Amino acid sequence: MKKERILTITFAFALLAAFFSACTKDDRFDTDPGLKLGFSADTVIFDTVFTTIGSSSRVFMIYNPSKERVKISSIRLARGKESPFRINVDGISATEINDLEISGKDSLFVFVKVTIDPNQNNAPLIQTDSIVFSTNGNMQDVKLVAWGQDAHFYRNGIIGSDYLFTPDKPHVIYGFLIVDSLYTLTIDPGTRVHLHSGASLVVYRDATIKVNGTAEDPVIFEGDRLESYYGDIPGQWNRIWLYAGSINNEFHHAIIRNGEVGIHADTTGNSPNPTLRISNSLIYNMSQAGIFAQGSTVEAANCVIGNCGVRSVVLALGGRYDFRHCTIGNYWNKSFRRETALVLNNYYYDYTGTLQSRALEQAYFGNCTIYGEKDEEITFDQKGDAAFNYRFENCLLKTKLDITDQEKFPGSLKNEKPWFRNPAKAEFQPDTLVSALINKGNPAVLNGAFINLSTDLDGNSRIGDEAPDIGAYEFIEKEERK
Repeated sequence: MKKERILTITFAFALLAAFFSACTKDDRFDTDPGLKLGFSADTVIFDTVFTTIGSSSRVFMIYNPSKERVKISSIRLARGKESPFRINVDGISATEINDLEISGKDSLFVFVKVTIDPNQNNAPLIQTDSIVFSTNGNMQDVKLVAWGQDAHFYRNGIIGSDYLFTPDKPHVIYGFLIVDSLYTLTIDPGTRVHLHSGASLVVYRDATIKVNGTAEDPVIFEGDRLESYYGDIPGQWNRIWLYAGSINNEFHHAIIRNGEVGIHADTTGNSPNPTLRISNSLIYNMSQAGIFAQGSTVEAANCVIGNCGVRSVVLALGGRYDFRHCTIGNYWNKSFRRETALVLNNYYYDYTGTLQSRALEQAYFGNCTIYGEKDEEITFDQKGDAAFNYRFENCLLKTKLDITDQEKFPGSLKNEKPWFRNPAKAEFQPDTLVSALINKGNPAVLNGAFINLSTDLDGNSRIGDEAPDIGAYEFIEKEERK
C-alpha cells in the first residue's frame, strides 16, 4: 500500500513537472540579437495604382525562423502618418504596431495599401517608403514603391515591335527596358524618360533607337526622383546601353544627366552607318562617364559632355570617332577625380591575360575643347602593334603633351584660358571677350559634318564673324543672349 502511494505521488509530480515544463516552453521567447525575420519579398511594388483609381493593395508574409516564440518590438512605416501607404498586420491596422508575437516556425500576413490621387501632377514621380521591423534590437525593413503620378511604366520589359515614346506622359523605366533585335524605339520631341535607381535602357543587337528632340523640345533622360534635392545628384540610374551589334542609333537635342554612364556604345554593328550619331545634346553629371565607346563608330557634333566622376569621354578598344564643335569638359566637384576628361585606348586583356590590340582607325576632333581643372585632361593609352590614329584640329587642350606636331595638332592651342560661364554647372559658354575660344576655329571643320554646323548648340550663328569659336558654343555679348 505504501509502495503504491509513493508511485502515485511520483507520477503526480511528473505530471506537474511536465505541465510546468510545457508552460515554460510555450512562454519562452527567442531573444537572440542575431535573429532575423524572413520575408516573402524584400520590396513591395505597386504598378497598377492608376488603373485602380489611385488605390491598390499588396500582401507579403513575415516568417519566424526560430523554434521559439519571437516578439517583434515594433513594426512601423518609416514615413509615419505622412506616408501614402497603410499596413495591416495580423488584423491590426496602424502606422506603428508594437510587441507583436509570432509562434515558433509560424508566419503572419502583412497587407499593404497605397492611396494616391492620379491627378496630382506635382507629386513625386515615384512614392517610396519602408516598413521597419525591430526584433531583439535588430532592424530590418521591407521597401515600398508606388508610382506617384500617372506615367507610362516599364518594369524589366522587352520591346518586341517598333515602338514610339510620346510626350503625353513621363516614361518610367524600372529595372531594365530592352529594345529587341530588328526593332526601333523612336522618341518624340519633348518626351521625358525617367530611370529608377540601377535602371538601364538597352538597345539590343540589330535594334535601333532614334531620339528626335528639337531645340524647343529636347528629349530628357534623368532619374525618377524629381525633388529639388536630387537635381544635381549623380549616379541615380545606370546607363543607355547601345549593345554590341546595335545599329544606326541617333540622338538629337537630348539632355542626359545624373546617371552612372550616359551612353555606352558597344562594338560596331552590321551597318555601314555609325553605331551612334549624336548632335546638339548635353551629357553631364554622370558618376562614371558621359560617353563610353568600345571599338565603336561614333559621330558627335555640337555636344557638351562634361562633369563626370571618372572620365567625360572614353574611346576604348579602337574604333572610328569624329567629334566636331564639341566641348569635353570636366569640373567634377562631387569627389576627387583621378582620371582625365578624355581617354583614347586601343587594347584590352583577354580572359587568359593576353594583350589584344585593336586599331584606333580614327579619332578626329575638330574645333573642340578638351578642358578641365586638372593639369592633364588627355590620356593616350596605347599598347600593341595596332594603329593609333588621332588628330586635334583647331582645338583648345588642357594638357602637358607636346602639341607642336602639325600633323596631329594643326592649329590647336594649349592651356589657354577658355573663361567658361559656369563650368561647375556644365555651362561651358565662353563668357568674356578674352576667352581663347573666340574666333579660333577652322571654318573648314564645318564641312562634311552629318548636321549643319552653321549654328551652335544654343542656335547662334557661327558664320557671321571672322571665324567660328572653338567648342559647342559661340561667344554672345550679354545684352544679345537669348
